[in-house]
Amino acid sequence: MSETPAYQVLARKYRPQTFADLIGQEAMVRTLRNAFAANRIAHAFVMTGVRGVGKTTTARIIAKGLNCIGPAGANGPTIEPCGTCGPCVAIAEGRHVDVMEYDAASNTQVEKMRDILASLPYRPVEARYKVIIFDEVHMLSSGSFNALLKTLEEPPAHVKFIFATTEIRKVPVTILSRCQRYDLRRIEPEVMMAHLSAILAQEGAAVAQDALALITRASEGSVRDALSLLDQAIAQGAGETSAAQVRAMLGLADRGRVLDLFDLVMRGDAGGALAELSGQYADGADPMAVLRDLAEITHWLSVVRITPEAAEDPTVPPDERERGRDMAQRLPMRALSRTWQMLLKALEEVALAPNAMMAAEMAVIRLTHVADLPDPETLIRRLQSQPPSAAAPPATAPRPPTSGPRMVAPQSGGAAPRAAAAPAQEPDIDLPATFAQVVDLIRARRDMRLLVEVETDLRLVRYAPGRIEFEPGPGAAPDLAARLSQRLQSWTGARWGVSVTAQGGAASIAEVRDQSRRAAEAEALHNPLVQAVLAAFPGARIAEIRTPVATTLSPVEDPLPEGEEEWDPFEDS
Repeated sequence: MSETPAYQVLARKYRPQTFADLIGQEAMVRTLRNAFAANRIAHAFVMTGVRGVGKTTTARIIAKGLNCIGPAGANGPTIEPCGTCGPCVAIAEGRHVDVMEYDAASNTQVEKMRDILASLPYRPVEARYKVIIFDEVHMLSSGSFNALLKTLEEPPAHVKFIFATTEIRKVPVTILSRCQRYDLRRIEPEVMMAHLSAILAQEGAAVAQDALALITRASEGSVRDALSLLDQAIAQGAGETSAAQVRAMLGLADRGRVLDLFDLVMRGDAGGALAELSGQYADGADPMAVLRDLAEITHWLSVVRITPEAAEDPTVPPDERERGRDMAQRLPMRALSRTWQMLLKALEEVALAPNAMMAAEMAVIRLTHVADLPDPETLIRRLQSQPPSAAAPPATAPRPPTSGPRMVAPQSGGAAPRAAAAPAQEPDIDLPATFAQVVDLIRARRDMRLLVEVETDLRLVRYAPGRIEFEPGPGAAPDLAARLSQRLQSWTGARWGVSVTAQGGAASIAEVRDQSRRAAEAEALHNPLVQAVLAAFPGARIAEIRTPVATTLSPVEDPLPEGEEEWDPFEDS
């Protein structure tokens, strides 16, 4: 009884065997075709690109073209290997003795690289060239890369190197400079859908076109991903596989319903948006996938608004294209940009939240509440268009006179002060009477950096309201005077003159505080009781000194109220 042959997945069954079968890489194929025709074949190639676009497949096709002995390759390397001669078949099956393919992740040690390089001087056993293929070459260790440098720069004439990697930035530049680099592109949606349709025809399977569009979008330009999803989709349905089945397979929400949800969000309908999100969740949609689809729609509408021809996406059904054009015309770019930023933040929150659905609902609530907020320009126009209220008090009413020092802010152009008939436009300004009040003002404004600098590095020489002269401390910032003057002017509305002198300043606030603390510590050290404590506990130090007044003013917890009588648990009832 004959055994049933093992099933081969579509990604392996339809792996390209020639450059004619390779889709979406026309620029690379054209360059290699010209190089083979002119006999200008490099000794080292590096293929880079995202997963599943044909890097390792291209390496194997090049190896077959170098060693083919069929009709096209009888006289030397060919760009069109026959695929039927001994070397072509052996290379396709991965058993050719002269074409060695290594996984760099499992051969990263420098000792393994030395063994490979030691065999290169010997001529090929069967083929025309020895071909060394390293898949995911960026996984090699730095020692392996260094061991490879000299041989890669001047290899034997019968040796060719082909490297494949998805992380080209991790490959040392010394390696890249010795290779011809080819960047493989993502496959365009139109090309991918045509390729999948051709495979379906050969397999005798049926998958709806809108289902193929979902598979193409989910593959992100990777042929291997698309074929793996197609393999799974064929097994999903009995007969023709529908878009609903593929959407359930991928854990996606209905794109039409996602557009409905997006429309509800942008109209500010929080109740309707939450009901739609709950309905999609009940139908099996993942909250993270729904938010990701909302972000994708936001990006798509933004691009369509700027370039309307972007709506002609073959992976989007015609009715959704019309909805997209309409929404892109209605929604302002500021609202779309704000929605994009909030969705990015929401995706992070959903990934970290213990309950993804709760986080998604909170994100939808936030989005609906900011959807109808006006942009800053519209808000300013609304405020300017409103007539001023007659009952409103003047914006700058004059303050009542006080006994402290007063100063009137000078007017521009050196003009004389205005008459007292218009005090609302130029009010009198109260200035701190003492420097201690200046420090209190800085503390009240919570400018902690300036407060620390003033207390530590400012040695006051002279103070008058609106005028400060000081000697800077050793660690004072060069712009301390300018920043202090600017802050005080912005807080009081009056011009302040802050100047610096080289000497004559009194001790800074921090220095006075330190002197007081040291004097208190010295006095405490002469106390016999403190001396006895320090002697009894070697290594102890004085951490804080409190005066009797500070101790009296410190908060003390109220004692527990005493009951009228105590309860005895052992007392007989």
